[in-house]
Amino acid sequence: MLKHADVWKAIDRLAREYGFSASGLARQSGLDPTTFNKSKRITREGKLRWPSTESVAKILTATGANLAEFVTYVNDSEGAGVYRNIPLIGFAQAGSQGFFDDAGYPAGGSWDEIQFPGLGDPHAYALEVSGDSMEPVYRDGDTVIVSPQANVRRGDRVVVKTKNGEVMVKLLVRQTAHKVDLKSLNPEHEDRSLDIETVEWVARVVWANQ
Repeated sequence: MLKHADVWKAIDRLAREYGFSASGLARQSGLDPTTFNKSKRITREGKLRWPSTESVAKILTATGANLAEFVTYVNDSEGAGVYRNIPLIGFAQAGSQGFFDDAGYPAGGSWDEIQFPGLGDPHAYALEVSGDSMEPVYRDGDTVIVSPQANVRRGDRVVVKTKNGEVMVKLLVRQTAHKVDLKSLNPEHEDRSLDIETVEWVARVVWANQ
């Protein structure tokens, strides 16, 4: 449900992200500087006063932000909703040398980029799925967002890279000091049990664009 407080917090967040106070954003947008004052958000009679669609349109134009970005602030106005560019490569490339460092963080200059709301992980990246090996969960052309710094738990969907360059997306069944047991997302592909010595890194899939 759209809440009055969340919409106003989103305007405040948008102002901060682009270096304005609430009154400075109003002025930059061609509005009366007092338009977004906190004293004007509730009438003297105690009724909620909502920002007009015209004023929202003007602040988006003034900042260059888009509606999707503004909505992320409404949904999580104090969180990491701002859009950032994150690295992107095709899944087939991910096993090649030079794309990751030893910790599983993106490395090198051959990555493309996409915009995605910030996750609080500066090393987050995107992989574009190719082929049918992950159907029906992920299909050709889907994009999965991976957070190397996120905690990995049993039942998570994870990206695993082996020391011989194999990269796979599986369901984590169990990880011990000696083994990593993985369940395939596609029932036609085999489950895997890997010796820990053969695993370079495991990272959690936190989101998918399908």
